[in-house]
Amino acid sequence: MLPLENVVAFIAASVVIIVIPGPSVLFVIGRSIALGRRAGVLSVVGNALETVPAVLAVAFGVGAIVASSVVAFTVLKIAGAVYLVWLGIQAIRHRHANVVGPSRVATSSWTLLRQGFVVGLTNPKTIAFFVAVLPQFVAPHAGAVWLQLLLLGLTFQVLALACDSAWALAAGTARNWFARSPRRISTLSGTGGVMMIGLGGALAVTGAKS
Repeated sequence: MLPLENVVAFIAASVVIIVIPGPSVLFVIGRSIALGRRAGVLSVVGNALETVPAVLAVAFGVGAIVASSVVAFTVLKIAGAVYLVWLGIQAIRHRHANVVGPSRVATSSWTLLRQGFVVGLTNPKTIAFFVAVLPQFVAPHAGAVWLQLLLLGLTFQVLALACDSAWALAAGTARNWFARSPRRISTLSGTGGVMMIGLGGALAVTGAKS
């Protein structure tokens, strides 16, 4: 079992990393602004579910292969960037529909979860992060390494789920205030779409391992 001091140190490091807005947070904020709190929170859950296969891959050695392969890393990165741009374009295209009422524009929970999952799945930095960080908190003498990696990864997932949900709720609450004006909510939805397009473009042009 993991030593308590390792767990405490990992939680402290994870919180510092998680609270700094990164691609996942920006994606969640963009979704909440464009589609509301429900979409933001479900996107968070979908994104969090993606970390399960990522943690499994790292725990059993596959993650190291992806993280060390420029080709695999780049292919995943470009695919994720394209998907983000597509989601942003859809948000802009349907920005006016967002003012007519939830019954007309409701997106299924499954669709929102799936989209959040795909965005997380096509972010190779998740695996790269786990490969680089998780092993530093493993104690080889404390039991099976793969089990320790799983526990650390799932701990990170729970922390990220809580923090990212807070971002989603905050952005969604701000959107509700803007919703008092059809013109403002239309503009805000378009802004959320632009954020996702910008994020996709930024991810596409960053260095392979940046």
